[in-house]
Amino acid sequence: MGQKINPLGFRLGTTQSHHSLWFAQPKNYSEGLQEDQKIRDFIKNYVQKNMRISSGAEGIARIEIQKRIDLIQVIIFMGFPKLLILIESRPQGIEDLQMNLQKEFHYVNQRLNIAITRIAKPYGNPNILAEFIAGQLKNRVSFRKAMKKAIELTEQADTKGIQVQIAGRIDGKEIARVEWIREGRVPLQTIRAKIDYCSYTVRTIYGVLGIKIWIFIDKEEE
Repeated sequence: MGQKINPLGFRLGTTQSHHSLWFAQPKNYSEGLQEDQKIRDFIKNYVQKNMRISSGAEGIARIEIQKRIDLIQVIIFMGFPKLLILIESRPQGIEDLQMNLQKEFHYVNQRLNIAITRIAKPYGNPNILAEFIAGQLKNRVSFRKAMKKAIELTEQADTKGIQVQIAGRIDGKEIARVEWIREGRVPLQTIRAKIDYCSYTVRTIYGVLGIKIWIFIDKEEE
């Protein structure tokens, strides 16, 4: 069961919560869902372009969006102190981001507010870890070495277990295959287990590779 459904959606209401909080009529739901994805893509592209980050929007763990009648609250969760200090030292960057978002999505009757929150243990987040592995694969580092290094970084974040899977033309082989490694406990079949998960796509010179990461987090940790 744990491999036939998204682990985050499987645990909604128990150990997971939605990253988008708003209400819409059924006929407007798909439009609001697409708008949230465009907002997240816009912010990641802005960070990559204006903050001089070479390998994607590294450091962004997740983006939560809360919509009200007159207010749209966007919370960016970041992991690395250097990136956070860089953004906080450039307050005009946040103002420009808010203005560009308002122009892009034509927010006239709604106020837009962007807040940044730091994550205490960045390598305990699967999105940041997947970006790290993607950067290693783009630099032609051996996939086994990249996965083992990712596990070492996760162990420093005091997690209970991790599973990493890479699929595609690994190391440029002609036949695609799936390679995975696990360390510790990853109980995917238990709803009460707090599992954090991400699926990440990386484009290499050999083709597209898919990265999947499952992290078993203690209930007391965030």
